[in-house]
Amino acid sequence: MQFDPENLEQSAIYKLLTGTIIPRPIGWISTVDAHGVNNLAPFSYFNLLGDDPPHVMFSTRRDNNSNKDTLNNVLTTKQFVVNMVTEDVVEQMNATSDKLPPEIDEFEHAGLTPIPSLKVKPMRVKESPIHLECELVHHYFLEGHQQGGACVLIGRVILMHYDDAVLLDNYKINLENYKPVARLAGANYSKLGEQFAIKRNS
Repeated sequence: MQFDPENLEQSAIYKLLTGTIIPRPIGWISTVDAHGVNNLAPFSYFNLLGDDPPHVMFSTRRDNNSNKDTLNNVLTTKQFVVNMVTEDVVEQMNATSDKLPPEIDEFEHAGLTPIPSLKVKPMRVKESPIHLECELVHHYFLEGHQQGGACVLIGRVILMHYDDAVLLDNYKINLENYKPVARLAGANYSKLGEQFAIKRNS
């Protein structure tokens, strides 16, 4: 069966693609507005872009042609922090996806502990074992199809924080202690399952 996005409802496109492109890492993005109010929200349209220099990206939908608080904050301050989601904080992460007015602090709403960053203004989530402090280097809007499109944001990682418990020798990650969570479709998430290795030929 074939599907032409031009002839599908937006909800159908969303279900097909978010159920197909899985699992997706979750960027738990913390920002701050011009008045100093903290914001924290999860984004599964998120990934690593490169390491020389290190960059990450995330995109935010613009439902009903309206910007989310995260987008407004990043465009204003040019800064954000990526806090990685693990099994220990998945419930709190879900709470930060609640639709709240801009003046509500999601850290307080979800019972999380904000701790200062060292190079950017947005706070970090103490309960997360990994934080990436980022400066916005580029953004562009994707033209809306039915709802309001999206905005892609690219940030340069200027400082990385790792809890000692998730580190092994030679900068490798201890996956047993890290326990990352990934996004599937609907209300579904996944943990790390069976792993296997394939050596490269070159």
